[in-house]
Amino acid sequence: MQAGCSARLVTHALWEMARYDMLEKCLGFAGVKRRMRPARGSDTGAAAVEAVCEAVGRTSSFYWKPLLCLQRSVVTARLLRSQGIQADVVIGFRANPFFSHAWVEVGGRVVNDSPAYQSKLQLLDRF
Repeated sequence: MQAGCSARLVTHALWEMARYDMLEKCLGFAGVKRRMRPARGSDTGAAAVEAVCEAVGRTSSFYWKPLLCLQRSVVTARLLRSQGIQADVVIGFRANPFFSHAWVEVGGRVVNDSPAYQSKLQLLDRF
């Protein structure tokens, strides 16, 4: 593991993935969305963002089920916010042929996916 991606961060990512599954199963997506906490600070450190994205990527590879973009983005945003970084989950779509995708932005910059989605998809939701 690289220095920025600690075992504690990977464990926290694993917990957040399981938490998302439980909340979504019991309360639906609205329940998941209601439980997004605001960031506790105003840090925008690139090293912290990279460490969180790496931890989510590592954890995704051994999680018990495949993760879709929405779950991965919610988990990434929750971890970033717990580090004091204001992160937004963004959901975009294309109408014809229908396609939707979720990603995380920090300061208007996509941090966990391709930045091409910002220009190719219409904004559906941001939280």
